[in-house]
Amino acid sequence: MEQDTNNEPLPSGFFEKNPVLKYNEFLAYLCVRFGLLFTLNMQVTIIFYWIYHLTRDKLALGFVGLSEVIPAIGFSLFAGHFVDLYEKRKMVLLCIVSYIVLGSSLFTLTTPFSLSMLSVDTIRYIIYFLVFCGGIIRSFMGPSLFSLFGLVVPRKLYANGTSWSSMAAQTGSVMGPLAAGVMIAFDGVIAGMFLVVLIQVLLLIPILYIKTKPILKKEKEPVLQSLTQGIKFVVRTPALLGAQLLDMFSVLFGGAVALLPVFQVEILHTDEVGFGLLRSAPGMGALVTLGLLAFMPLKTNPGKKLFVAVTGYALAIIVFGLSTSFILSFCMLLLSGMCDAVSVVVRSTILQLVTPDHMRGRVAAVNTMFISSSNELGDFESGVMAHWLGTVRAVVTGGCITLGVIAVTFFSTPELKKFDFEEEEAKKA
Repeated sequence: MEQDTNNEPLPSGFFEKNPVLKYNEFLAYLCVRFGLLFTLNMQVTIIFYWIYHLTRDKLALGFVGLSEVIPAIGFSLFAGHFVDLYEKRKMVLLCIVSYIVLGSSLFTLTTPFSLSMLSVDTIRYIIYFLVFCGGIIRSFMGPSLFSLFGLVVPRKLYANGTSWSSMAAQTGSVMGPLAAGVMIAFDGVIAGMFLVVLIQVLLLIPILYIKTKPILKKEKEPVLQSLTQGIKFVVRTPALLGAQLLDMFSVLFGGAVALLPVFQVEILHTDEVGFGLLRSAPGMGALVTLGLLAFMPLKTNPGKKLFVAVTGYALAIIVFGLSTSFILSFCMLLLSGMCDAVSVVVRSTILQLVTPDHMRGRVAAVNTMFISSSNELGDFESGVMAHWLGTVRAVVTGGCITLGVIAVTFFSTPELKKFDFEEEEAKKA
């Protein structure tokens, strides 16, 4: 082993640099996280493609995001309350089973029998309803996975574990849309929806490899009081609040994923596989960055690096909006994913480090609200803006607004700029 200036051995091997991978339960957790993100990204990619080719209506794409964001935000606080009170592995297991039922329903809707029996409008409204149900499940899944992470990873390995957890999620985010594009090109939406259900059934295997975990919050308190604790904690923690707001508004205004079917057909003129490549490009970029972070962890000045990354994300989205070249558009989406990966690791690590164990469910529920607000509400915002301003103007305007949000956050949250992972770990030791 190499040695540092204090004559202490430095980690040199792969597993020495990534000790979290020595924990079997964490490996099972990674399988579950990858599988869920793979199937959900594949599913939503198929839904966006399906809806647009059914209706040819940009606003219809926005309503898909709105259908999920309403329950995801509305149920999140209640979900966090219940997740803190119940066993975490069981909660994740219930979420997987619920997703299997949901995926089976969407698969049934794609069959020739359903298409022959139902009108286009009826199919569209049923899709919105099922996406709404998926939002409810998601409001429980986020806090459950976050809380389970804290029980399968030692605190001193949170930063390392967060990088690998994010990598698993981003790998799913990459492969899901790409697989969706391939399946759509091969046999339409029906084959893709069937594969989603099959993989979700297989996820029942790794979740059973994780042992039952203790419930850390034993005392009962009034529901309304419990619901507000997560919000109060985030508000009282400036670095966490700043990171959450920065992420929320950046993706809310700077997102362009929901409009990719429009770019595919009207601007870039590519086929279904090209659509899958575009949809998976942000995840590919994120995966590359997360792979680098596994060997070169973010240890110094994470707050400042967060601001640089989000600025790069906004600029990439603006160039993407102006591009008429498939290659340039793909590269800009790739760059946006690379920048977003840095943001995810910094924000997730801050969340893990500052959150008390007995409040993980409720604080994660607030985090889910921020994420849902930025992703699904961002999809709705993109659809509405494209309907009013046109596709290109909507994306470029959103990117410019994101730059303004970054500037305001930079000068208003000095705690985030100065945040230090090792200093925070020392406080909790």
